[in-house]
Amino acid sequence: MKNAIATLGAALAAIALSPAVAQDAPIAVRVEASKPGAKVDRHIFGQFAEHLGTGIYGGVWVGKDSPIPNVRGIRSDVVAALKAIRVPNVRWPGGCFADEYHWRDGIGDPKKRRVTVNANWGGSIEDNAFGTHEFFDFAEQIGAEAYVSVNVGSGTYQEASDWVAYMTADTRNTAGQERAANGRKEPWKVAFLGIGNESWGCGGNMRPETYIDELKRFGRFSRNYNPAQQGENNPLAMRRIAVGPDDKDTRYTEAVMKAWKERDWTWSIEGLSMHSYTVIKFPASYDSVNFGEKEYAEITKATLRMEDLINTHSAIMDKYDPEKKVPLIVDEWGTWYAKLPGSPEGFLQQQNSMRDAIVAALNFNIFARHADRVRGANIAQMVNVLQAMILTDKEKMVLTPTYYIHKMYLPFQDATFVPVAYDAGQYRQGDIELPRVDAVAVRDSAGKLWVSLVNVDPNRPATMRLQIPGVRVKGATGQLLTAPKVNSVNTFDAPDTVSPRPFQGRVGGEGVTVELPAKSVAMLAIDER
Repeated sequence: MKNAIATLGAALAAIALSPAVAQDAPIAVRVEASKPGAKVDRHIFGQFAEHLGTGIYGGVWVGKDSPIPNVRGIRSDVVAALKAIRVPNVRWPGGCFADEYHWRDGIGDPKKRRVTVNANWGGSIEDNAFGTHEFFDFAEQIGAEAYVSVNVGSGTYQEASDWVAYMTADTRNTAGQERAANGRKEPWKVAFLGIGNESWGCGGNMRPETYIDELKRFGRFSRNYNPAQQGENNPLAMRRIAVGPDDKDTRYTEAVMKAWKERDWTWSIEGLSMHSYTVIKFPASYDSVNFGEKEYAEITKATLRMEDLINTHSAIMDKYDPEKKVPLIVDEWGTWYAKLPGSPEGFLQQQNSMRDAIVAALNFNIFARHADRVRGANIAQMVNVLQAMILTDKEKMVLTPTYYIHKMYLPFQDATFVPVAYDAGQYRQGDIELPRVDAVAVRDSAGKLWVSLVNVDPNRPATMRLQIPGVRVKGATGQLLTAPKVNSVNTFDAPDTVSPRPFQGRVGGEGVTVELPAKSVAMLAIDER
């Protein structure tokens, strides 16, 4: 017993001392500014808007006669907020909804549009008030490109082909004339075309071999007719995105990439999707507000799996595509928790905390480190659903911590990756061990050097010493996002609980010292002499 008490006393002393020791030891971060890497494609900051819960109806669309300020039925406050984070693309109409969506239900006189039941998400009534014209109007209002998913699961090649023609053909043919008669003379640009969604699951439960047969036909006959998107090596050409892996399952990755390698000229793809959510297990049971440090650590560990998943699927893609012509598009990612108490079944409504901000920052850093292969991503979802940027309730709107991460990371859009080396240290919670810090650097399109720093530890601040060989640093200023607790949230009554504040490092010697608070994300611009 005496030895046990002594051992316990020593352990408690070590626990008491370890934070101070860790805090006093600066973490060296070496930023290799002279060794530029791949371009960090702005499309990794893409959004996802599905006909699910109040993601579209109430979140984006309120109708032309609504007392909520709107432009042609699209709420103006949401548009302004999304313009401010320069959304590069929006994926629509789904998700699982895409493979039951028939586009003709959503064109023409709104009063005559077909009313259906949204069987995927709570059995809601879908009146198709938000269709093709409304989506493109919304995308144009926020300045985003269109990522349209065609119906492979319950649709036909003809239906998909006709829809792409309706969107992109000019008025010399019937498709363009019909679009013009419905109010849009000029063809739209479709930047990305998703060939189905989750065909291994809700999109048809297809074997990889079955999907490949479908992919060849849809990829061949879904032609884009917009003159602005024609021509070999045209950077504006539509990119066809094939269904790829479900999380760690590699069967679709292997089969689709093998088919791509062996293809003939009649079809191709310009991207492979991957879906992976930060969730412990389904059905999702973790609370988005009432959680402790144990749940925080488990969710953070789960989101860091993204690095391993990208490595796994990239290795398969490299086998068939060593030149990395086909990008990996992570077009569904984000946290998935239990629904908020009192919210309707199937609406996937959850809150958004400081924990989610850290999750978003860690994922963006992972995508940046894999910029040579990951050239697109779409967080799920944009408004009111899962890890949303924005929450609305009738006329009220609030911006989430995840929204502010997107805003802080604006310098990463189309920037050049800069290698960073550091010892991440450890954050422990029970038997969970995680990297204590994370860091990524880029040079933006104007040549300015930016460094993202994340302190995963919710209890201890971190002193970080940035060393930038070959760069004479004049200053380091930017923004910091932190909060009183890891489960702090923004609400309609308290919208600024988690919001960025000005932040700066201390220049001295040949580098910059940064005092990073616990549970925080910093984005610093390095001013060079």
